[in-house]
This record gives sequence, structure tokens and C-alpha cells, in this order.
Amino acid sequence: MNPRLFLRLEGLAVFALAVGAYLWLGGPLWLLAVLALAPDLSMLGYLAGPRVGSIGYNLAHTYVLPLALGATGLYAGTDLAVLVALVWAGHIGADRLVGYGLKYRTDFKHTHLSPGAMRPPAAIDPTDGGTADAPAGAD
Repeated sequence: MNPRLFLRLEGLAVFALAVGAYLWLGGPLWLLAVLALAPDLSMLGYLAGPRVGSIGYNLAHTYVLPLALGATGLYAGTDLAVLVALVWAGHIGADRLVGYGLKYRTDFKHTHLSPGAMRPPAAIDPTDGGTADAPAGAD
């Protein structure tokens, strides 16, 4: 079975569980609507170039930060932090479900889920000191 299918199914599971938990905890729908696309604001980093953009996008689209926020919220008893973390994780899951992946530093459209992702892209940025097929932030 294609690994991309597993990643998409994983995204579906995370999305469903995160939204389900959010609703089960009584999170307001208005907050869900306001925060649903907030991680995509990280794309503004591309205004500073593909290297900065890919690092910012990847930080906002990995599960590490929402998990840390959710764990901190649970520990501190801060419901808002838990709700924000659930929306954030749900956003990432939805992105994986529809095929949006982590960005390589060479091009916004070249992701770990895009066709040919296992092959290095044709363009290599000579200013980054790394190889083109290394994910952003892997230095």
C-alpha cells in the first residue's frame, strides 16, 4: 500500500478525533471557525523567501507544537489552550487528509506528500548550504 495513503488516513483519524474532542469538551463553534485556518498564516513567511517560508510553515504544520500546547493546557488546567491545540491538530490532520504536506525549501508546491517527493527536486538553492532533498529545518 502506498505510504501517502497511510498518511492521509492518519490525517483523517487526527482530524476526526481532534474535532470530536473539541466538540465533546464544549468548545464554541465560533472559536473553531476563527482558528480553523490560523496555522496557514505561517505561509506569510514565504514573503521572506522559500527557506524562511518553509521553516515557518513546517513548524506550524507538525504535531509537536499543538501537542506541547495541549499538554501544557492539561497540566495547567487551561481549557482554552487545550481547545486551541485541538483545533490546530485538527487543521494539520485535515491538511494531510487532502494531501498537503510539509514543505521542502526549494518550492512551496514540493512537499513530502507530492508526487515524486522521494526524488530530489531539480532546483537546488546554492545559498542554503544543504541539499535540495533535505526537508526544511533539517540542517
